[in-house]
Amino acid sequence: MIENQMINDILSYAPIFLLISVRAFAMMQTAPLLNSETIPQIVRLALSGFAAYAAFSVALIREWVIPPFGLEFVFIVIGEGLIGIIIGFFMAIVFAAFSTAGQFFSLQMGFGASETFDPLSQIENPLLGQYLNIVGMLIFVTIDGFRELFLGGFLRSLQTINVFSLIHGRETIVSMMMMGLSRLFFDAIIISLPILGTLFLTSLSTGLISKAAPQINILSEGFPISITVAFLIIYTAMPFMTEMFSRVIISGFEGLRTLYIEIGQRVSLGSPGGLLGVFV
Repeated sequence: MIENQMINDILSYAPIFLLISVRAFAMMQTAPLLNSETIPQIVRLALSGFAAYAAFSVALIREWVIPPFGLEFVFIVIGEGLIGIIIGFFMAIVFAAFSTAGQFFSLQMGFGASETFDPLSQIENPLLGQYLNIVGMLIFVTIDGFRELFLGGFLRSLQTINVFSLIHGRETIVSMMMMGLSRLFFDAIIISLPILGTLFLTSLSTGLISKAAPQINILSEGFPISITVAFLIIYTAMPFMTEMFSRVIISGFEGLRTLYIEIGQRVSLGSPGGLLGVFV
């Protein structure tokens, strides 16, 4: 009975279901964790279809007016995909701060040549960058990041922006993306600052020792010292780093909400329900 009702709802609103599914699928292609190659495409398709069906009642689809299938509808489908990509890419920028922080101090501690392929971030990443990325993923799951991503990111986007509001608010989106990129390096510096500062003092101390006692082979002794000190600082500063990871992820969701609010203030479609996705 439930399956028949679901099929009837999907068939009754097939064009709207397609548009919402495209937005959800595009978001999953770029969002952290969900964009991993270990997740089959069929799983993403099924999850996007389920998310689209779950958003039917909240998105007030009965007030949507969709043009007949044609070139205009194809452009709307492409626009929905761009909205999903923007949502996922915005969160991917937030997560890039974790691996960037690892890259900052990997060279200082002697792990600069230890880059391997990271299946989570889909890039060549140093071992410490992969470690911090995994910690960030665990923090993301711990603070219910998937719930915030689908409720505060995907579902809220259906209630606030559509293709035309995306076009009119393009300056806001570009400025928010640039702000996110600048925030990426700031957060990476803050996360890696205790380790970078300690390694700088360690390098300074070993340099002074090499000047005071030239007979000591500081090149062979410096790397073990730097690696040991770095791991001790990582162990000591891990509570601070996990708290910072949580703040960075939460600030990413707040940035998405700010983006929706600014676009909503910039664009008014004049529909009875507000920015509900009325296309014509």
